[in-house]
Amino acid sequence: MEHLVLAFSQIMLPSVFIFLFAGVLIGLVVGSIPGINDTVTLAVLIPISFTLEPATALMLLVGVYCSACYGGSIPAILLKIPGTASSVVTLLDGYPMTKRGQAGKALGISTISSVFGGLASSLVLMFFAPALAIYALKFGPAEYCALAILGFSTVAGLSGKNIIKSLIVCALGLFVSTIGLSPQTGFPRYDFGSVWLYEGVPFVPMLIGLFGVASVFHMVEKMVRQRSEGAQEATVPEVGRILPDWKMIKRLLPTWCTSTAIGNIMGIIPGAGMLMAIYLSYGQAVRSNKDKEFGTGVPEGIAAPEAANNAVVASSMVPLLSLGVPGNATSALFLGALMIQGLRPGPALFDKSPDIAYLIIVGFFVANLIMGPLGLLFGKFLSRTVFKIPQAFLASIVILLCCTGAYAIDNSLFNIWVTLAFGVLGFGFDKVGLPHAPFVLAIILGAMLERGFSQALAISDGSYMIFIEKPISLGLLIASACFVLFPIIKFLLNKIKERRV
Repeated sequence: MEHLVLAFSQIMLPSVFIFLFAGVLIGLVVGSIPGINDTVTLAVLIPISFTLEPATALMLLVGVYCSACYGGSIPAILLKIPGTASSVVTLLDGYPMTKRGQAGKALGISTISSVFGGLASSLVLMFFAPALAIYALKFGPAEYCALAILGFSTVAGLSGKNIIKSLIVCALGLFVSTIGLSPQTGFPRYDFGSVWLYEGVPFVPMLIGLFGVASVFHMVEKMVRQRSEGAQEATVPEVGRILPDWKMIKRLLPTWCTSTAIGNIMGIIPGAGMLMAIYLSYGQAVRSNKDKEFGTGVPEGIAAPEAANNAVVASSMVPLLSLGVPGNATSALFLGALMIQGLRPGPALFDKSPDIAYLIIVGFFVANLIMGPLGLLFGKFLSRTVFKIPQAFLASIVILLCCTGAYAIDNSLFNIWVTLAFGVLGFGFDKVGLPHAPFVLAIILGAMLERGFSQALAISDGSYMIFIEKPISLGLLIASACFVLFPIIKFLLNKIKERRV
């Protein structure tokens, strides 16, 4: 407690607080720009932070990390464009609410959900970091393979009323995940003679195209139809009230708690990632609210992924600060930032530099407190600006941002072609009614499943018993079987009851 009190007093120093505030603001801005996510921003800021004092440099990075994943929900809700990969699920229900004139309500739910998940994970980091990090190291190849299978079991929850279409796009996503060098043999697969595909299809440009460029095609189609029919453009909807009322807060509280728990668990497990957390939490929200049709503007569809993705942020620092093991790509950049400052992550950090260790922990808590009001103001201002832009000009700006963001990831023109190609694919998905979420989920989990499966069999000399002998792996497989079999059993029981009647 003494170290925590000292950390709170240090973070209130004007020089330190200003950098934390600036980091939160930068994170909101970059999160709103398609293709510029927290990982890219931290990679750019780390060389700059080398010239700063350790306290100010790390607070700047903490602020960016906390707010960037939330900032991505703003264009996802307003424009159906995921500003970051973590907001890819938010748009499924966020954008339909905007189309109904409930943009302010959707932004408010996103903000409060993100703050709730962020504060909860900050408390987990603050009080349980050393103990929880030990369990994270128990995940090996067998556990990751079982975790991927558990993720695939959520396809049933994401499929809505047409599971056949979900299985079709899931199979297509698995094919895309196999493009690139084989992890077993090192030989290229389905590269079509292009060296640019040796590392697989670039993930972020693919997402930008699938959602961003596809939305531009829809804008153009709408404008052409309006001109041909002589119809006037729809009036700009009012943002309205942005803060959810108490009734909505009480309704969403169970979703927040469940999704935050999922996010914390996924954050602590190295390599599980934010995307796994948001898909699991969204699938759980679907199963817990069977009376609601998700994908049509359900508030729980926004609350679940937003609470989960921000819960991952601070909890991903648990293994990093306690054992020096980064939980994901962004926390790995944090590892580099600490080493640049001459600090050694792990147990030695708490012994030799407790002021910095606890300052980082407290920084995540305070950053989430700053993100609440700042995010509400930023979202309100941005939404008003976006809605006043003419559709033709907006479409031009969006396609420019999408292509610029895709190119900026690694300065490659190939990324622009990937973005445009998946834009056409996303537009085609929408036309024939194919869902996007299972496609993206299959791409993410396909690589994890293949890598975990092959490594587990290599460890066990080809014995499949390794998946059953490991307690965590067995538990995940049982949970997967329950998720898959429960809807089937329920369907059969209903059929039996109908025949008896």
